[in-house]
Amino acid sequence: MTSDDREDRRRLGAVVLAVLVSQVLLYPGVPDLVVELGAPAGIDAGMWFLVAEFAAFVTFAVVWGAASDALGRRVPLVVAGALGGAASYAALAAVPRLGLGFSAALVVRVVGGSLTIGAFSLAITMLMDLGGGNGRNMGAAGLAIGLGAAVGSVVGGALADVGPFYPVYAGAVVLAGAGLLATTVDDRTTGGTSASSGDGDADDEPGFREVIARARETPGLLVPFAFGFVDRLTAGFFALVGVYYFQDPATFGLSATGAGATLALFFVPFALLQSPFGSLSDRIGRFVPVVLGSIAYGIVTIGVGVAPVYPVAAGLMTLVGVCGALMAPATMALVTDLVDPAARGAAMGAFNVFGSLGFLTGFLVGGGATGAFGYRAAFLAVGGLELAIALALLPAVRAVAPRVGSASSTGDD
Repeated sequence: MTSDDREDRRRLGAVVLAVLVSQVLLYPGVPDLVVELGAPAGIDAGMWFLVAEFAAFVTFAVVWGAASDALGRRVPLVVAGALGGAASYAALAAVPRLGLGFSAALVVRVVGGSLTIGAFSLAITMLMDLGGGNGRNMGAAGLAIGLGAAVGSVVGGALADVGPFYPVYAGAVVLAGAGLLATTVDDRTTGGTSASSGDGDADDEPGFREVIARARETPGLLVPFAFGFVDRLTAGFFALVGVYYFQDPATFGLSATGAGATLALFFVPFALLQSPFGSLSDRIGRFVPVVLGSIAYGIVTIGVGVAPVYPVAAGLMTLVGVCGALMAPATMALVTDLVDPAARGAAMGAFNVFGSLGFLTGFLVGGGATGAFGYRAAFLAVGGLELAIALALLPAVRAVAPRVGSASSTGDD
């Protein structure tokens, strides 16, 4: 591992962190923000506000990734995605002043999501391009994701209590900073023109369609995709239902600041344990972290929904973070282990498509189940789904993981 690798890992981690901060800043204040944007009060409006962004994530994640593989450069696309996302936040804040309604706000969210996912997905892909161990690199990504979400939830809650648009303004500034920071990182893409200049033949460089084909043909890639889907489903559930759950006077009646701090109880251990658990998966393989982590994650998620008092729910939120930290870097590292280096951008883009679909499902299932049956039933449904997928895919993980153990994933690519 070179000093350049370590420096780029830190900078890329900071870019991922900044993108997550900008995104999560809005979550604790969503109940009031959607009303200011012209929507009626209630969980349905909050659900569609979040769904609009993640629908764009699903649509554009693979497009950004495959484009970077074919182009042979990622940095310009990361910068464009981050700065475009910052502009979309500024546009969102302008919606009420222009006399536009909630439908216009949703359109802005779609446009912003289509840009922001480029910065997020490609920054993680650039971490995949570094040497030093796939688990360690994905642990760095997970650390950045967790810390970004923790900082965003706490700061966003405090800002939302001052005014509903303060988190939006802050998100625009943070995303712009992420774009500027990305310009200081070296491109190390293994596919496309820049990676193959010199010894390679330009005719052998993979084009957009070939990149997509390589990712599709990778054996076993659907296994981490499935786990990424259900893990993000649960995260999306907490981002929407958790915020309303902890602020509802019928449950715990917290302020936006309190709800944000409660989300941070999950995100802080999720962040701090990513790197050691990612390195652990390099040594022992991916099976135990992915399967056992997911089973524990589902059980503890159900526990949050049936907790009789707030201190119990808060303690269980911390355990949710620990379980998430165990499985998340191993799941992302499994993508790196399996895929052809020339198709990494497309593969991570596809992983983020499944993850974004998981978020969408978490919003829709969580919002729908809560509206129809109440909070407890919603927590049971989502936690039970995590358990079901972990148990159903246990043989598939066992079949894939031994081929990508520590011997193949701890060194440089």
